[in-house]
Amino acid sequence: MKIRVWGARGSVPAPGPEMVRYGGNTSSVQLLLDSGEQLLLDSGTGIRTLGLSLAAAPRVNILLTHLHLDHIQGLMFFPPCFRSDAEIAIWGPASPEASLEDRIARYISAPLSPVEVRELPCSVSFRDTPPSRWRIGSATVVCEAVNHRGPTLGFRITEGDTTVCYIPDHEPVLGTELADLDPEWISGYDLARDADLLIHDCQYADEEYPAHIGWGHSGMSDALTFASRVGARRVLLFHHDPLHSDSFLDRLRGTARRRWEELGNDPALVEMAMEGGELEVAGTALPAGVPA
Repeated sequence: MKIRVWGARGSVPAPGPEMVRYGGNTSSVQLLLDSGEQLLLDSGTGIRTLGLSLAAAPRVNILLTHLHLDHIQGLMFFPPCFRSDAEIAIWGPASPEASLEDRIARYISAPLSPVEVRELPCSVSFRDTPPSRWRIGSATVVCEAVNHRGPTLGFRITEGDTTVCYIPDHEPVLGTELADLDPEWISGYDLARDADLLIHDCQYADEEYPAHIGWGHSGMSDALTFASRVGARRVLLFHHDPLHSDSFLDRLRGTARRRWEELGNDPALVEMAMEGGELEVAGTALPAGVPA
């Protein structure tokens, strides 16, 4: 699988001269399968530029973890939405409150938008997605609810022997000691187990997290402890706080690598997500009993 990050920021876009290298766009990741199918993970503001890069007559699947604004704000500016030859399937968390289409229409409608969902010229379908498993092209997609405010999914995408897990907004700890919890009490544990690449929330430095318990995001050490507990082979720390400058994230990266090494892992295999960054992920055969 090939991955490109189009937006790695959380909460709100953060443009400016101090945010150039890690970028200011919110959550948007493109995953290209060996079969040629592509999955777009979330539709933050980074999806606008992603859409400009797509070929004619695109067929895309957008997997939404949840409907907070920083994960859907780019939909209204996604160029394929305004092309009659585009086929777009949008997968997102089910809710008893309203359908996925109706909930997204609250954003793509007056007074927040000059157009309505029903006016989009593309062929678009909305797939309310409870925790489940399905196929897209050559990949198996598994989603589960994870601990974040409001209905929120994490995704596990497997093609052949390669698995990528995407959990950009996640608070598995909630003030407890993650290292001491049994696996069945850890949100997202089975979803992320033995992933070749785990893309995971790391919004806060450790000293910031105590002031944000219950906000739905992870401190750096908790994110890495989670990654180590699930046996992730490679970690991409994601959803950077809008106040964190390039220099701050450089320091956080250094701290994360030291912490990852203390946990018994290769420090070269943990990185901070960077807008424009590209990765190729190769897998290994999964142990018996691990979900594909």
